[in-house]
Amino acid sequence: MKQYYVKDLKADDSHHLEDRFLVKNADIRDGNNGKKHLYMTLADATGEIQAVKWTLAPDEITAFSKIAAGMVITVGGRCNEYMGKKQLVLDVIKGQAKEGSYDKADLFKAAPEDSASMYDYIISRIEGFADEELKEICLSFYEENKDKMMYYPAAMSNHHAEYGGYLYHVKRMMMMGERACEVYTNLNKDLLLAGVALHDIEKLNELNSDENGVVEDYTLEGKLLGHLVMGVEAIGERCNALGISDEKRLMLQHMSISHHYEPEFGSPKKPLFPEAEMLHYLDMTDAKMFDAEQALENVEPGEFSDKVYTLDNRKLYKRTF
Repeated sequence: MKQYYVKDLKADDSHHLEDRFLVKNADIRDGNNGKKHLYMTLADATGEIQAVKWTLAPDEITAFSKIAAGMVITVGGRCNEYMGKKQLVLDVIKGQAKEGSYDKADLFKAAPEDSASMYDYIISRIEGFADEELKEICLSFYEENKDKMMYYPAAMSNHHAEYGGYLYHVKRMMMMGERACEVYTNLNKDLLLAGVALHDIEKLNELNSDENGVVEDYTLEGKLLGHLVMGVEAIGERCNALGISDEKRLMLQHMSISHHYEPEFGSPKKPLFPEAEMLHYLDMTDAKMFDAEQALENVEPGEFSDKVYTLDNRKLYKRTF
């Protein structure tokens, strides 16, 4: 049982704490004083916190360079505040904890729903498509990648960066997409939901995730191409292999390449038909709602959150009712 959960940590430099935390990332950097410092993002099932160990000795540089994402390590230090956020200043790192010496449920954040149930929900919606070609291509990708989908996150950090996060993101977008089609009756529901099902499909190959849903790094293809371009290629190849019509192939590829909307976010084309436009807003809405929910999860009613980077560094208010 953990003694110190991230959600409960208070900025109190006088209190020394020691516990196990999950490493999300670790980086040794040069400081302004010419010394080496270790910067990490540490986490447990309740949240994340930035951690730093100042002025590393030569033997520490060698030892700490082996710390990687996915490791569970024991650290000791004090929690203080830096630039409006909590930060752990470490004075001791005791190394990697042995598997079995901790409860994974304490350390690894997971989507709030069972992965198999989310997968079954998505498949049930795909199987309900009237359009046989859209049904075939979506089922092809989902049946092929079922094992990975059980644990894959939807991001390395920020929205849905958790065990089962990929399925949680797609499921909630599908739920919203069905409702959008009830209001905007000009939308082709099968096309919209197919776009939802496939818009992030290449995140399964863009991210290098372990079976706990922790991403150590992007794959080479992820770094050089990104999941939007990878998606265009994969969808095109699969459509050609299955004999999907050219128009549907192009529309699905366009939904993949345009769903980030802006060039600075990776989309060279903005949406050029209604279903592609709606896909972008479903994606953006679910991401922002997830980040807002996470930011307020450990905030007391009537108080404000820390600044939320993905929400334009806004501090969010938690209502009292």
